[in-house]
Amino acid sequence: MPHPKTTLEQWRVLQAVIDHGGYAQAAEKLHRSQSSVSYALTRLQEALNLELLVIDGRKARLTEAGRTLLERSRELMAKARTLEELAATLRQGWEPEVGLAVDAAFPTDVLLQALARFAERAPQTRVQLREEVLSGTDDACLQRTADLVIGGSVPPGWLGDRLMAVEFVAVAHPQHALHRLGRELTADDLMQVQQIAVRDSGRASPRDGGWVGAPLRWTVTSIDTALRMVAAGLGFAWLPAHLIHDQLAADSLRILPLREGRVGRAPLFLIFVQPERSGPAIRLLADILLEAAGGIESGLENYAYKDDCAQPLIILEGTDAGSGVVVADQPLLPKT
Repeated sequence: MPHPKTTLEQWRVLQAVIDHGGYAQAAEKLHRSQSSVSYALTRLQEALNLELLVIDGRKARLTEAGRTLLERSRELMAKARTLEELAATLRQGWEPEVGLAVDAAFPTDVLLQALARFAERAPQTRVQLREEVLSGTDDACLQRTADLVIGGSVPPGWLGDRLMAVEFVAVAHPQHALHRLGRELTADDLMQVQQIAVRDSGRASPRDGGWVGAPLRWTVTSIDTALRMVAAGLGFAWLPAHLIHDQLAADSLRILPLREGRVGRAPLFLIFVQPERSGPAIRLLADILLEAAGGIESGLENYAYKDDCAQPLIILEGTDAGSGVVVADQPLLPKT
């Protein structure tokens, strides 16, 4: 690849001449002699074999080609400054990239708020974001494919800080057969209809969180798809309450009147995958995530249960496996 014929300094001189109104003004701004400014521009135009400036009275005026190349040179200078800023960041020990694996149940609004704040404070650090389901976050720890993990459990050998709890609710379309029964439902009732399950993205030790063992089951790879299928009346599912506020308020989804296990709460933890190797960028992102999620309990808030046989809403930390709600230290999410 041929070497460039021009230098950043030559382009900086051209910019100064135009921005400050002439050779003398540019020389003063750049703390150079006027002759060195003139020489730099002469060499630039000779290297390009193209006229960039014409003298109009006492002022230098750009040609059409000069105007085009001047704008491109500003982009070039901006990229050079970005490169130098990155070098300064790396000198200070900041990582150029942070890998973040997040359980898909973590509220997206909270995640985006945290990432926006991180981008402001560490603009030179890239973020590699992966969404996982159930044991997929365990795999990210075990295989060390991320720097930070937000997961529903802490694998043996790691420590985790509790971020928040997410409520999962058993829901179906208002016209679903389960709602038409007009009574409290049991696990046996659920076994007779189709459940929408979200596949565990983990490979090492996949789990069946929230599956009631129904023989009629459709499996999808994302919570969003599961929500769409339930809203279309294709089955029931346990879904994160923070994702279905609007549908509950509009009565396009209703909470199933289960005798037990209507609502469950699952914690989410923040885990440093390799704490001893976590630099300032990883720790900054962790601090921002902890602050953004602090005190949030993502759930139903004041949404009323809409059914004649409704009982007071009980938030469960755990119940028996037949209800489909798992204990508090496990993700509460259907899986296959």
